[in-house]
Amino acid sequence: MLVVEDEPKMAGLLRRGLAEEGYGVDVAADSPAGLSAASGGGYDAVVLDVMLPGFPGFELCRRLRERGIEVPVLMLTARDAVDDRVRGLDSGADDYLAKPFHLEELLARLRALTRRGPLVSARGLVAGNLRLDSEGMRCWRGEAEVNLTAREHALLEFFMEQPGRVLTREVLLENCWDLAFEANSNVVDVHVRALREKIDRRFGVRSIETVRGVGYRLRADGGRRAAQP
Repeated sequence: MLVVEDEPKMAGLLRRGLAEEGYGVDVAADSPAGLSAASGGGYDAVVLDVMLPGFPGFELCRRLRERGIEVPVLMLTARDAVDDRVRGLDSGADDYLAKPFHLEELLARLRALTRRGPLVSARGLVAGNLRLDSEGMRCWRGEAEVNLTAREHALLEFFMEQPGRVLTREVLLENCWDLAFEANSNVVDVHVRALREKIDRRFGVRSIETVRGVGYRLRADGGRRAAQP
């Protein structure tokens, strides 16, 4: 979980409560730090205060959605006016909780948000800043569009439908190819290599990981920055 909260006492309470629930927790004390952390991916949800140094939580949430980052966002605020709730949801938040609140309710709302399967928005499948429009057969890494072949699109769609799951070459062959190939064929490796060139290496990112002796998996956060040689 990422908590973006500038009030130290509240941030500490949230950190302890979430940690006791079994979550790993990062805390950002202002909106620029929160935007940077959330843009890096890897979080199951973001708990976001509205009143923050830098710029408001509404704006932080809006910028995340503009970047194609669809991590669930639960907004916290001391203000409970209807127009504030509407503004929060219109900025892209998934839920809204007014202060003061009971920790048990916050935890229940987060459990509901994180029970989702792969994140699907009006823009299609999303993992970090990697986005796929299945119907239009278009792909983006951040704001840059990536041109994929039909086979590469099918592979990436299958990966993004089950992020974090290790997929064997046999499973990929069965689901992404129309014709039967020999189990020892390297056709999967060839196409995964080509896909990596387009969505990863071009951007200095590593999202498709090799699990030696088994197959491949797509990082749920859409990729981490690749180590420099």
